[in-house]
Amino acid sequence: MQWIIVGLGNPGEEYKQARHNTGRIVIEAFRKKNGFSDWEKDKKLNALVSGGTPRHAQGKKEKVMLVEPETFMNNSGKSIAPLVKNKKAAERLVVIHDDLDLPLGGMKISFNRGSGGHKGIESIKRAIKTEAFVRLRVGISSATPSGKLKKTKGDKAVNNFILGEFKPKEMELMKKVAKRASDALTAIVTLGRERAMGKYN
Repeated sequence: MQWIIVGLGNPGEEYKQARHNTGRIVIEAFRKKNGFSDWEKDKKLNALVSGGTPRHAQGKKEKVMLVEPETFMNNSGKSIAPLVKNKKAAERLVVIHDDLDLPLGGMKISFNRGSGGHKGIESIKRAIKTEAFVRLRVGISSATPSGKLKKTKGDKAVNNFILGEFKPKEMELMKKVAKRASDALTAIVTLGRERAMGKYN
């Protein structure tokens, strides 16, 4: 059974650099680093797909399918449901997404956890009828020099923040995180989620 790695975001050029597109930024870094195939449109899934085997896989030739839903964030589950038809398949699903509860530059691997209000995760949970899948949460919130989180509050402010673009310095940091996240994804696929959590959390 292959692994399915999903990078959440919104389709279209205007969202390419948005904070809410963190999942897409990370999955693209992973795709390039591992020399996976070019993105192709899958009309049935309404998603861009790619595939391959991670490099430096320590002898384990795990097949991986990469998916970028071409729906908007709150309908992401529609592209995933046809690929994940049971709980066993869900355990080999990894979803990468932006997280307001983590600072920019931080990331965390989670399994079988609530959505934290993330609309893309809620959509996937509804579509596959379980939350027992792996999530790679990548921080987007600003923090004080001492590391205290400065989380945006209020629905309108949060919406403006997540749909706003990374500033150039933030994007530099995001690219560094994307490299580390790529290594974490390889670890999840080749070592298993528990060992990957021990190494990267």
